[in-house]
Amino acid sequence: MIAVSVTFRLPASVALEDMKRISLGTAEKYRKVPGLIRKYYVRSEDGATAGGIYLWKSRAAAEALYTDDWRKTVQAAYGCAPSITYFDCPVVVDNLSGQIVDQA
Repeated sequence: MIAVSVTFRLPASVALEDMKRISLGTAEKYRKVPGLIRKYYVRSEDGATAGGIYLWKSRAAAEALYTDDWRKTVQAAYGCAPSITYFDCPVVVDNLSGQIVDQA
């Protein structure tokens, strides 16, 4: 598994309710992305930074989403280019399902 942190500085602070509305407006398109296990929409407490934390089956699946067109879309929507950081994710503790998942 691969975890990816995507962040971008916002041109102006965004309230939590506004970020929730924006996130719900784009969430559906991530439901069937191949290889995506989970996506968390995130916003810093001061509303100046936003992004997502993604859990992927593989780096190849992640890279298939983060194309130049995707980056341009993010930049157009939020006013700045995203920063993308990849992490190996060997173990996930999932308290909702009561499971500990290890990378096979």
